[in-house]
Amino acid sequence: MVDVFEQVEEELRSDRYKRLARTWLPVVGGVLLVALLAALGWWGWQSWETSKADKASVAYERGIESLEANNPTGADAAFKQAADEGNGAYKAMALMQRAGIALDANRADDALAHLDAAAKASRDPLIADAAALKAARIAMDSASLADIEARLEPLTGDDRPYRSFAALDLALARLQHGKADEAREALVVLKNSLDTPPMVGQVADLAISGIDAGGAANIAAITRAQASIPVPDATAAPADRPAGSPQPAAPAAADRP
Repeated sequence: MVDVFEQVEEELRSDRYKRLARTWLPVVGGVLLVALLAALGWWGWQSWETSKADKASVAYERGIESLEANNPTGADAAFKQAADEGNGAYKAMALMQRAGIALDANRADDALAHLDAAAKASRDPLIADAAALKAARIAMDSASLADIEARLEPLTGDDRPYRSFAALDLALARLQHGKADEAREALVVLKNSLDTPPMVGQVADLAISGIDAGGAANIAAITRAQASIPVPDATAAPADRPAGSPQPAAPAAADRP
């Protein structure tokens, strides 16, 4: 009798397991299939991104070599390829190099367009803000004060890497447009700030002295002093970057082409 009960119980368990299997095996199989497809898709995307990064890197290096060989035409073509092949950091840096070539050829409008595109290409603020700062400095020669303020004010935030450079340019732009009191107030703050790079502090001090001595007559000298400050260069070697500017990291995986 015990054997009969055990046999019945075993058959009941077997039926229950079969029902569970019929219910859940398709679900489990579907989940595993989706996971497999997702893993394969991620692997394919990563491989594609790595391939693009390698191509952009090769083109960028070729552009640097062309610049060193005093071949700006060849360099511009190589940097264009790097910008087209990649995205993120490589694209931004290649566009910044193209902007430098355009400036050397007195094509300020092209340089401004390249820098604006570079500022949008990278999610790394050390690269994007450097491009935006250079663009604002070019725009200062012809743009309205409202346009210059719109370009520079976002770069002066406490969390922005080149806030001191942007604050100086913004104050001098206001000075150039006749807002001497507003400019002086910002320059005093900049001069007395502990994290202001020495060169920026020196120009701020010169500008304050110029304003106190009569302002308008000294704008040309102040502007020349401002122009002597290298804009932080995300594409330069560490020794070529201005003292006090942060150093951009190598292109991260999330920001590489």
